[in-house]
Amino acid sequence: MSGATTAEQLISAGIPPAAVRGRMIDRVARAADASHYLLTPGAVVVAPDSAAVAQLMRVCTAAGLPLTFRSGGTSLSGQAVTAGVLADTRRHFRGIEVLDDGRAVRVQPGATVRAVNTALRRHGTRLGPDPASESACTVGGVVANNSSGMSCGTTANTYSTLRALTFVLPGGTVVDTSQHDADGRLAAVEPELYRGLSELRDRVRADEAMRATITRLFSMKNTMGYGVNAFLDFDRPADILAHLIVGSEGTLAFVADATFETLPVLPEAATGLLVFRDLSAATAALPALVASGAHTIELLDAHALRVAAADPRAPGRLQDVTVESHAALLVEYQAADGEALEAIIEQARPAIGDDHVFTGDAGERASLWRVRKGIYAAVAEKRPPGTTALLEDIAVPVTALSNTCRQLTEAFDEFGYPGSVIFGHAKDGNVHFMLCERFDDPARVDRYAAFTESMVDIVLGHGGTLKAEHGTGRAMAPYVRRQYGDDLYEVICAVKRLCDPTGMLNPGVVLDTDASRHLRDLKTIPAVETEVDRCVECGFCEPVCPSRDLTLTPRQRIVTRRAIASAMASGNGETVRELASAYDYDGIQTCAADGMCETACPVAIDTGALARRLRAENAGRLAEAAGAAAARRWGAVTRGIRWGLVLARVFPASATLLSRTGRRILGRDVVPLYSRDLAPGSSRRVADRDVRGDVVLFTSCTQEMFGTADGVTASDAFRSLCAKADIDVATVPRNESRCCGMPWSSKGLSVGRKIMARRVRDSLLKVTRNGAVTVVVDGSSCAEGLRATLVEVGIDVEDVVTFTAREVLPRVDVEITHDKVAVHPTCAAVRLGATTDLLALAEAFAKSAYVAESWNCCGFAGDRGMLHPELTAAATTDQAREIREAGASAHVSSHRTCEIGMSRAVGATYRHVIELLDQATLPRPRRSSAVSARPRQEEEGGGASA
Repeated sequence: MSGATTAEQLISAGIPPAAVRGRMIDRVARAADASHYLLTPGAVVVAPDSAAVAQLMRVCTAAGLPLTFRSGGTSLSGQAVTAGVLADTRRHFRGIEVLDDGRAVRVQPGATVRAVNTALRRHGTRLGPDPASESACTVGGVVANNSSGMSCGTTANTYSTLRALTFVLPGGTVVDTSQHDADGRLAAVEPELYRGLSELRDRVRADEAMRATITRLFSMKNTMGYGVNAFLDFDRPADILAHLIVGSEGTLAFVADATFETLPVLPEAATGLLVFRDLSAATAALPALVASGAHTIELLDAHALRVAAADPRAPGRLQDVTVESHAALLVEYQAADGEALEAIIEQARPAIGDDHVFTGDAGERASLWRVRKGIYAAVAEKRPPGTTALLEDIAVPVTALSNTCRQLTEAFDEFGYPGSVIFGHAKDGNVHFMLCERFDDPARVDRYAAFTESMVDIVLGHGGTLKAEHGTGRAMAPYVRRQYGDDLYEVICAVKRLCDPTGMLNPGVVLDTDASRHLRDLKTIPAVETEVDRCVECGFCEPVCPSRDLTLTPRQRIVTRRAIASAMASGNGETVRELASAYDYDGIQTCAADGMCETACPVAIDTGALARRLRAENAGRLAEAAGAAAARRWGAVTRGIRWGLVLARVFPASATLLSRTGRRILGRDVVPLYSRDLAPGSSRRVADRDVRGDVVLFTSCTQEMFGTADGVTASDAFRSLCAKADIDVATVPRNESRCCGMPWSSKGLSVGRKIMARRVRDSLLKVTRNGAVTVVVDGSSCAEGLRATLVEVGIDVEDVVTFTAREVLPRVDVEITHDKVAVHPTCAAVRLGATTDLLALAEAFAKSAYVAESWNCCGFAGDRGMLHPELTAAATTDQAREIREAGASAHVSSHRTCEIGMSRAVGATYRHVIELLDQATLPRPRRSSAVSARPRQEEEGGGASA
């Protein structure tokens, strides 16, 4: 069935047209998850609430349309791909409600684990499940896969910490198990289901062999099949069903919200890397380490250690080892306070040994954890072109772990998978292994099939489970019967028939009688662009993307480019034209190119670099020439924009009409949309002071062009603060004709950027005395841009926020002038590590200051907010709502255009934090020593991020 036909069928059945996405680009962009499977949905539905999902389920059941729920899409076994209807349950399902002073939390399926833990942080609690993908994986996926993680084992995973569940059955029945009458309601509304669950419960409990198998398999991490341990753990059918839905991967019901018991956060930790001569020695140490109370024990085999040791940032303990057959355990102890932690370490010393050093230093601990967390990225980044990275996981009894790993390594060699690594949660007998394969070659598919059979033999031969964390999905669906046996397999199938009689929900996942299901619909990865070919389609980038709720995310941009390349290779010109046409707006023009995707990407891809290059290619020679001309006459350009805005303030109706007309004629990607909040910058000029100052001020041209209501700029305020602190400020000669280069780099205009870079370097080399003095920039984005421009000539560039926090704030007296200040870190401030400094400045003049828990880049992105204001509106929806509800007496940021964007979103005036700090600073300074050099470690990304 074609995509259009599926969409039309849904609409004709009563699904609101606004919720249905039938365009090819909408379907193609959402085709991939993090697994090695690829299916293109027939239609995408963005449901606004649970009632809409219930209606969709009824429609799909009646029409015989397969339905798959999709939130984060970090799934590694193909759970979130479909050729049927894909329901987006992320966009409108991000609610988080903290209960019982943080002892519990009720969450909708679209909220990420990190967002939930952020909301719980002030209460000193966290979720039990701690998956490595916490920044991107959503609670919907956590419930669907019964997620666990590095430290929670089987006692604090999703299943064990679930307090209540609200779910919708295929027929539209809604059950909330937190209600006292939930069991009775289920019996009354779904009598056949209720009776069937009761009969299955009694059948399982009466069968000694089934009970023994369940007890054995669920004593380990186990996400194969359904959680049939619920038949032993709970009596009421409503509770049994809720826990069967945990780990059911969207095949039994839709999870509308889940309530979890939380765990206390243990703030003190000590970490050590224990290197052993071989894998047997490492696993032999496990029982004593587990008994010692270790919070986390992570295993790294020899291949993993070689990968980790190749990182120049690897700790010295690892760099000193010539890895042969070695293995290592990364061990961490946690406690509520330092004294308790010391006691735990001392008590554990016999298990640890005297020659292993543990550290509580945050930097050293981060270095050690980088060893473990960087393995996936290192292997994925270096995989051969055209290959897909597969991250699989299994669990065996801890006593069998050594032999299992040895046999898996032998299988890697036998089937030709060099460089495959084994790592994981040794405390639980749960290890991951990673290999790379290309699925465009039938011979290689056969190799993968043979390896899979060997792996299944190895794991089941040791009494293990074929899926410990990542879910059955499509990858292991053909092996569920083999793991559980015929009798329990029939129980599992009976659960599916009772809940989803038509088999409408996520067919092909968890249960499939096709013995070769795991070899169908395999993903191929065509080489497209050097900027993005490393992408493993994990989706870690999506939560931080400003356009995620408007058009496409970075993953979706890459997936679409790959689809275009595949269509070109197969000669499908119609598909190429349709996708390319839609991609201009969805993929290029509405990309903020803010670089936040790079901060979240495990292989450090900045998809914005692709967008910038494509913008330049689309613009052509005329745009390149215009950019070069603007660079040569930049002072006149900034003055022209400022005076244009002056005229627009006098004749606002005419300005609006002109901008709208220009956008219709020349295009909305060329002509900005005028609005009254675009105040002109000040025409007052400060005389150039080419003196031997303590610091050189580089004024952002955004301050020149876009002013504030009172005409005071951040540069004015900074000079005032420095005068109070007895710091001499030099300025850049003819600063109005200098720029950081971002207006050109954001559009991919290389000629203009080079012209400006040369001019800026020449003038700053002179005024800084060849880099002897730090350059301070009054806007975070411009500081980042200027740093990139000057890095090769050795000139030190610093954001005004960081400089002021370090050098100015200790030398002045500041009054408290505000009760509560809302702080918006710009994306550049986050990447520069300036968030902590930004908060420190706000806290200097306010009783309290906060960053919204739902913080995200505002999407104004230079001129994007003027060309496409809908981008900023979409990017700021959640945080603007949170900020309005929380309230504040002042709102601050650190870059003028971001201040404009946030002012629009929140409906309150945002000012540069330096401006309000200056207003609160007393005129008489406290004299201090000379300005110090900026700490060089900040260049390594020091400081906190939002």
